Amino acid sequence: MDSAQEYILQVQNLSKSFAGVKALDQVQLKVKRGEVHALMGENGAGKSTFMKILIGMHTADSGEIIFEGQPILSKHSHTQAALKKGIAMIHQELLLVPQMTVAQNLFLGKETITWFPWWVNDKRIHQQATALLQKIGLDIDPQKKLKRLRVAEMQMVEIAKAISNEAKIIIMDEPTSAISDKEVETLFSIITDLKKKGVAIIYISHKMDEIFTIADTITVLRDGKYIDTKPASQLNSQTLISMMVGRQLTTVFPQAAHTKGEIMLSVKELHRKHTFSHITFDVHKGEVLGIAGLMGAGRTEVARAICGLDPVDRGEMYVKGKKVRIDSTKEAFAQGIGYVSEDRKGVGLVPGMSVKQNITLASLEKYSKGWFVNETSESAVVSKMIDELRIKTAGLDQPVKYLSGGNQQKVVIGKVLLSSPDIIILDEPTRGIDVGAKAEIYKLIHQLTAKGIAIILISSELPEVLGLSDRILVMAKGRQRAIIPKAEATQEKIMKYAMEQ
Repeated sequence: MDSAQEYILQVQNLSKSFAGVKALDQVQLKVKRGEVHALMGENGAGKSTFMKILIGMHTADSGEIIFEGQPILSKHSHTQAALKKGIAMIHQELLLVPQMTVAQNLFLGKETITWFPWWVNDKRIHQQATALLQKIGLDIDPQKKLKRLRVAEMQMVEIAKAISNEAKIIIMDEPTSAISDKEVETLFSIITDLKKKGVAIIYISHKMDEIFTIADTITVLRDGKYIDTKPASQLNSQTLISMMVGRQLTTVFPQAAHTKGEIMLSVKELHRKHTFSHITFDVHKGEVLGIAGLMGAGRTEVARAICGLDPVDRGEMYVKGKKVRIDSTKEAFAQGIGYVSEDRKGVGLVPGMSVKQNITLASLEKYSKGWFVNETSESAVVSKMIDELRIKTAGLDQPVKYLSGGNQQKVVIGKVLLSSPDIIILDEPTRGIDVGAKAEIYKLIHQLTAKGIAIILISSELPEVLGLSDRILVMAKGRQRAIIPKAEATQEKIMKYAMEQ
């Protein structure tokens, strides 16, 4: 079999620079028909830039892309052209229209039009959407506005949209970052069916267990350069991490125990209709309280209620023994509660603003006098925060949208830390970031607890919850099922409570 038949995609010596900074340097990739080819690397390794060139969002400076035996580098410069050739992508940052329905999002740009009076045939789109969603086992109302869905449901809609294009290559960028284990199984089943049909999958994920479950071949990039390509069967987690970061990561989770102090936050019988009920727990100074549960368990909803983003119907909250009522994030900040949302792009950041502006956004009054901002003191405190959190940025004024996912997350954390909180709620703090950045955030969490800060950690990754938490609160279907001490916690015990009816 010649290479044109064996490989549906061949990329050679691809390079790309932005403002003189090399994002890709002589990168190569060969993808076979009907294989899952994992593309691995830390945030900032060049994976996203590489994929955006493949789908026509960026144009390469040099190099060659051969698709089905034909060079295409100069022939498609926009995503529609790539889509017509058979290259589709599921983006990590969802590219959907919140005001439109699920059905309208699924068939956006492919609508059935009536000849007269030239209207979009919504009935036909609804029928097609219903059939597609049923085919992939997704129980979502096609007529529901997208903005009414949870992040995980939006992710599944994005996946369904890519599948509907009948692509020959589907690029999946962190497709499981916000979906449940059950939905991951559904996705993997879909991928298996696609492979049988000869569809190639380029799979990007920071979850090692997924990579070794689903990938046939693995290519690693580091600092914009090609490192190596190997069959997945020839690698293990430690070898792959070493290839990605260029060094050994011997201990991922900090090993030192936390010293628990006074109760910083007490939640008693918190209830929100149709969302959660009977939530009661304490968080101590210098403690990490993990909150585990399946998608839809109510973990994020509890966090939002504590921070004043959503109202509660009944229940009480105490901060340092004092009863409080929190109806807004401003009041939460005033009570010493900081919140890092799972949706860093939608809630945590203003993408068009600079790193400096994002970090000081919630604490600007500290650096202002009347209408004027003291830019000297603002820049000084932001520079210190960038150094402490090891944020990789071209400068204080770089737009935050150009940072990698891990560095964007550090900016969000920096913004919260600048308000000097006593309690921090971290909701999926490592979602979509690489192993190196994860290790740095784990170390930061340990440093914060050593300073006496109380932390509530919400995570869908059980090893993360087990590795970082002193106690673990398990939720299922909006109810609190158990609080397990670290010494007694296992994945099996957590899942037992999380799956209770």
